[in-house]
Amino acid sequence: MGRDETRTLIVLGSGGHTAEMLTLVKGLDHQRYKPRCYVAAVTDMLGLQKAQQAEANNDSSISPFVFKTIPRSREVGQSYISSIWTTLVAIWAAMYAVFTFNPDLVLVNGPGTCIPICLAAILLRLFHKCKIIYVESIARVNTLSLSAKILYISRAADAIMVQWPELQRQYPWAEYAGRLY
Repeated sequence: MGRDETRTLIVLGSGGHTAEMLTLVKGLDHQRYKPRCYVAAVTDMLGLQKAQQAEANNDSSISPFVFKTIPRSREVGQSYISSIWTTLVAIWAAMYAVFTFNPDLVLVNGPGTCIPICLAAILLRLFHKCKIIYVESIARVNTLSLSAKILYISRAADAIMVQWPELQRQYPWAEYAGRLY
């Protein structure tokens, strides 16, 4: 790997999270941010299909990419008690995904799947320099999402990017980036 290459792990969510993230990734310099690893929940095959379609436009020999899946921490409607076990399983799977890919950069934008990945990336920092960049959804104007609040309060992310000045004023540690997608 060249000195100017950044191993990039990208977390996809369902629906709007994936659309926003793929728009963001499209704007990256694929010669620099490579290889790329897309991670999605096992139950979100559509997100990985969309990423594969987006990557089809790139020469994978020049700009390689891989896909990984992890279980969801909690399904919609799942009880909080039973989600303790599923969260532990998701964290274990996230650790495997992160440690086998060994990213320099983790890009996340809010799906619940990102929290186990971020926890694994924090542990990876004990052995390897790994930055976490959180990009809040354009739909978040007045308050951060739960994932962003967790990373904001813990200061686990190296940067939290928001797209509305009102949101940055409410959360001064966040960086106002303007409209990213």
